[in-house]
Amino acid sequence: MTQEPKSPAMGTLAGMETGADALNAYSKDISFVNSVRPACVTRPKDAKDVQQIVKFANETKTPLVPVSSGAPHFRGDTVPSVGGAMIVDLSAMKKILLVDRKRRVAMCEPGVTFAELIPEVEKAGLRLNMPLLPRKSKSVTGSMLEREPVLMPKYHWDISDPLACAGLFFGTGDEFRTGQAAGPGTIAEQWAVGGVQKAPYGPGTASWHRMIQGAQGTMGIVTWTSMRCEILPSLEEPYVVGSLQLAPLLELAHWLVRLRMVNECFLLNGANLAAIFARRWPEDYVKRKAALPPWVLFYTVAGYEYFPEERVRSQVQDITEITQRLGIEAQRAAGGVSAREILRTVQRPSEEPYWKLRAKGACQDIFYLTNLEKIEGQIETFLHLGEKAGCAASDIGVYVQPIVQGTSYHCEFNLFYDAENRRESDRVREISALGTKALIAEGGFFSRPYGENARMMVNRDAASVAVLNKFKKIFDPNHVMNPGKVCF
Repeated sequence: MTQEPKSPAMGTLAGMETGADALNAYSKDISFVNSVRPACVTRPKDAKDVQQIVKFANETKTPLVPVSSGAPHFRGDTVPSVGGAMIVDLSAMKKILLVDRKRRVAMCEPGVTFAELIPEVEKAGLRLNMPLLPRKSKSVTGSMLEREPVLMPKYHWDISDPLACAGLFFGTGDEFRTGQAAGPGTIAEQWAVGGVQKAPYGPGTASWHRMIQGAQGTMGIVTWTSMRCEILPSLEEPYVVGSLQLAPLLELAHWLVRLRMVNECFLLNGANLAAIFARRWPEDYVKRKAALPPWVLFYTVAGYEYFPEERVRSQVQDITEITQRLGIEAQRAAGGVSAREILRTVQRPSEEPYWKLRAKGACQDIFYLTNLEKIEGQIETFLHLGEKAGCAASDIGVYVQPIVQGTSYHCEFNLFYDAENRRESDRVREISALGTKALIAEGGFFSRPYGENARMMVNRDAASVAVLNKFKKIFDPNHVMNPGKVCF
C-alpha cells in the first residue's frame, strides 16, 4: 500500500509505504534494542525529496530515522526510539557523481554500496580504503559516517578518513556543504575550474564533518559524500604470520605501519578467520579453526607504476629482518588459508550470507579504541569474562586493526549466537554488558557507542552532553532527527 501524504504548506511529498511488511522490516534489527514500529517508510530519490521530507517533519513534528544501508542492520541506530517515526530510506539514491584519479577522490550518493562503487573506482585505476568485509548492502557513505576502521592504516591520516566532504540537510531543513565543498560556488562551478571536494576541513576554521560523523542521524541527513581513494597497485604480495601468542604480532604490526611498509594490515584470531572462510557449518568451521594458529597477522606489500618488483623486493627484505628479530616467520598460507585468498576476499564485500551471520544467524559486536600497550590485557579480560559466562574463549572472534598511522588500535570482539535461542541471547547480552564495563575500566575508549551502551558512554561526560545538546538545539530545534539516539 502506498500513500502520498500532503501538507498544505508543502504540497505532495515523496511516496510513503505504510504496509505491514515495510514497517516490520524497520521495527527491529540484529541487536538488543527494543522493537519499535515506525509509522511509515519513505524512499527519496534525490536531494530535493530529502529537503521536502525534513521540512514536512518540522511542520508536523514527525521523527525521522535516516537509513542508507540495506538489511541486515546490527546496531540499533536504524530502529526508531519513539513511536510515530518516519524511516527515510536513502538506498534509492544511487548516483556515483565523480571519480577523479589525478586527485584520488570519488563522490557518491548515500545509497551507493561498496559492491557498486568498487568496480567503478577500479576502472579509473583507484581503490577504496575500506573496512573489513562489509556486507554487500552496506552503504559507503554510512560506513564513513560511522567511522568504521579501514584496512590500510598507512593511508589513514585522521580518525575521520577516508571521508572528505559531505552535502546534507540539517534538522532545520537548511542545506549545508562541509569542507572544500562549501565554496565558493556550487559543486558544478567548482568542477568547472578544476576543483574537487577532497579537503574535509571547513568552512572556516571549524571541522564541520566531525559533527555529523558518529551522530547516528541525529543532526541531519547526508545526501552525498566524497572520499579519499588510493592508487590501484600494479603488484601485490600478501603474507600471513601465525603465532601462538599475540605479542610478537602486535610488535610486527607496529613496525610495519610505523615504517609505512605495507598496505592492508590487520590481525584476526582463529575463530574469526575460520568464520570468514568456512563453507559448511559446523563441520568446515570446526576443522578450519582447529588447523589455524590462535592469532594471524595479515599484510600486503605493494608496488605501483614505477619499478614495482624492485619496490616489493626491497620492502620484503626489510620486513624479513624484523620478523627474524622477533622470532616469527612470514608465510604464504596459514592453516590451509592462503594469503592470496585472504587478499582477494578482503578487497571485496563479504559473500552471502554475511560472514558474521554464517555461524548461528546473529552476531553481537563489542568494539572500542585503545593503544598498543593495553590490547593484550584487555583481550585477556574480555575472554575471561566470556568463559565465566559460559562462552568458550575459542568461540569468540577477535579483530585488531591499527588505525591513524598506527597511533591507536580498533579492537573488536564478535559474539556469534542464535537469536532464537533465549538462553544464548541472554548470555551474549550479559557478556556484552559486563565486558564493556570491564574494558572501560581498563582504558578502552568507546568512540562509537550504539544502543544500550550509547547513553552509558556519553553520559560519563556531562560537559560533552551539554555541548552536544546545544548543537542539537541549533541544528535540530524541533528534535525531529532520530530522537532517542546517542544522548538525545
